[in-house]
Amino acid sequence: MTGPVLAVDQGTSGTKALVVCPERGVLGSGFAEVRPRYLPGGMAEVDPAELYGSVVAAGRQALAAAGVDVVALGLANQGETVLAWDPADGRPLTDALVWQDRRAETVCAELVAHAEELRQLTGLPLDPYFAAPKMAWIRRHRTREGVVTTSDAWLVHRLTGAYATDAATAGRTQLLDLDRAQWSPRALEVYGLSEERLPQVTDNAQHIGTTTAFGHEIPLTGLAVDQQAALLAQRITAPGAAKCTYGTGAFLLAHTGDRPRRGTSGLVSCVAWRLAGNTGYCLDGQVYTVASAVRWLTDLGIISSAADLDPVGGSVPDSGGVTFVPALAGLAAPWWRGEVRGSLTGLGLDTGPGHLVRALCEGVAAQVAELADAAAADLGAPLETLRVDGGLTRSTLLMQTQADLLQRPVEVSALPDATALGAAALARLGADPALGVEQALPDWKPAAVYEPRISADQAAERRARFRTAVAALLD
Repeated sequence: MTGPVLAVDQGTSGTKALVVCPERGVLGSGFAEVRPRYLPGGMAEVDPAELYGSVVAAGRQALAAAGVDVVALGLANQGETVLAWDPADGRPLTDALVWQDRRAETVCAELVAHAEELRQLTGLPLDPYFAAPKMAWIRRHRTREGVVTTSDAWLVHRLTGAYATDAATAGRTQLLDLDRAQWSPRALEVYGLSEERLPQVTDNAQHIGTTTAFGHEIPLTGLAVDQQAALLAQRITAPGAAKCTYGTGAFLLAHTGDRPRRGTSGLVSCVAWRLAGNTGYCLDGQVYTVASAVRWLTDLGIISSAADLDPVGGSVPDSGGVTFVPALAGLAAPWWRGEVRGSLTGLGLDTGPGHLVRALCEGVAAQVAELADAAAADLGAPLETLRVDGGLTRSTLLMQTQADLLQRPVEVSALPDATALGAAALARLGADPALGVEQALPDWKPAAVYEPRISADQAAERRARFRTAVAALLD
């Protein structure tokens, strides 16, 4: 049995770190804020030094709080955030383009003739959300120097000197051959990136290198993209269930077993994880703006923080006919129309803050319900339940609305930091290859279960109103 591990979840708006003991659970935690810059034209970027500094600060906080030595490190990352950097000294050559950044729409527009070929090769639709369009954009508009990679490869290099990315993160680039879980020469050719020196694609649990960034030497033995780490922590390791994480965006993932499903319902097919050389796959759908939409309401002065969702939304019985499509950074799955912006319709002189809050919750829940339906269609069977995690699961209003519109139970994880706990499980597996996956995972039980409180007809009516609003945007 391995000892305590340090798990670091480097996210969009901050980095969370936990020291996790197999017997005693979480012994210490740390957090360091990250502040992306949101600029006109759908651009989002962040200073790479802020990403690395937050990893070190949060990790050291967690270790200090725990007061124990750890035997391994697991690192989860944002997935599609990219930058150029100098492999000789690790110096960033550009800002990091955050996953929400839309400036690579120009690259995607030029490659539209290759969209279906890329989808078949990589499982991903042609969209600036993914890493490859951003990498190509950086090469065309910023610098030809150094290497251009997802943020995890740079963090790993800064921490250990290794040049590596894990199979699940590589699967978020649109440069990975989905069936072989190796870089695709053809996808690289399409993007004009054939000459790039790309990182080694590793298993999600293996020895990558050793870091002294947190004090004493710690081996890095777990790597993952954030949503797949949460999927693992939620113990969804076989087809039949799905999880949704409500963070900056909402991300629904459903496991598909040991082969990819290239469905027709608008979801992404990608690597869930590769363990001991064996690749598992999942379907993935996104709502780009969830906590970031709540922050938008806050910036407008309608609420003062996410804690206001329930009291303000609870001050009215319904949305008062207001419909919100939360496409504030583009309309993601299952439509994949990145140029589309959000909408608020049905406003009247009697519309108040409570109606806007309820409309926001309904808009998010309706799009997540569309994703769940798409996953069920591609799997050929309904999802029996939805397991959820992330900060906004604290909102009773949002979770009840989700159960109502989904017409399925919503199980809120008792694990508040599922992504970090998934990274911890991978670190344990990488440090002790004799350990089984089930043994490495945290115990799972729901903190709350929300059952639908409205009829199927009422849910269908509310979802139809949302689809009508989406159709108006698509036209």
